[in-house]
Amino acid sequence: MTYDHILVDREPPIATVRLNRPQVLNALSPDLIAELIDALQALDKDPDVGAIVLTGNERAFAAGADIGRMAESTVVEQIERDQFAVWDKIRRVKKPIIAAVSGWCLGGGNETAMMCDMIIASETARFGQPEIGIGIIPGAGGTQRLTQAVGKARAMELVLTGRQFTADEALAMGLINRVVPVEIYLEEAQALAREIASKPPIAVQMGKASVNAVFDDYLDRGLMTERRNFYMLFATEDQKEGMRAFVEKRKPVWKGR
Repeated sequence: MTYDHILVDREPPIATVRLNRPQVLNALSPDLIAELIDALQALDKDPDVGAIVLTGNERAFAAGADIGRMAESTVVEQIERDQFAVWDKIRRVKKPIIAAVSGWCLGGGNETAMMCDMIIASETARFGQPEIGIGIIPGAGGTQRLTQAVGKARAMELVLTGRQFTADEALAMGLINRVVPVEIYLEEAQALAREIASKPPIAVQMGKASVNAVFDDYLDRGLMTERRNFYMLFATEDQKEGMRAFVEKRKPVWKGR
């Protein structure tokens, strides 16, 4: 598999997919997401692969979306593009996906990690949903999966303040599985993937589906609400000001309209 924005390494019985836009901290462009989905779907059909590791690099798993491309977008453009409907395909992968996270894991990056089934983090990992600071909210499931993982009160604080939090905090909240030294975070995730891949494949897939079934009905309804509200915010002056300020590296001036 050859791609422009990701790297795929098959080492049966596992495969490792690496986000590979280091010059922009692995910002999640539409092209990267398209390649990621293509790779995950291909690996899902590969009989020699029993589990998948998704990672970035030591500096960043993914530091969010490409804000410059969204800054002047309108509600109609957002609805027509419906970018997050594409991300839903990650949910449909039957094989377990383990996120190996180091460094920045923010916005869409955090949402992508939460789409995975387990998260192994390095001591340097920093998580967060900072969208509120640019006049919008998470749109790829952040409000829903974060609430499922850490509870309403904590999720509300993190979404409405945009505060970043450490790997140790994420572990205490129940968002991730474990924290390990940065030197071994990827190896630890790969070891977990190999352990899972050593189990009977059909039972593993049914186990994943059964655990996810606890949340899926609520998640589907919640994602519809989150997505609608995300798109509607592109009709506000605060969204335009927030994203322009981000691109121009200045403090935004909110108007409440």
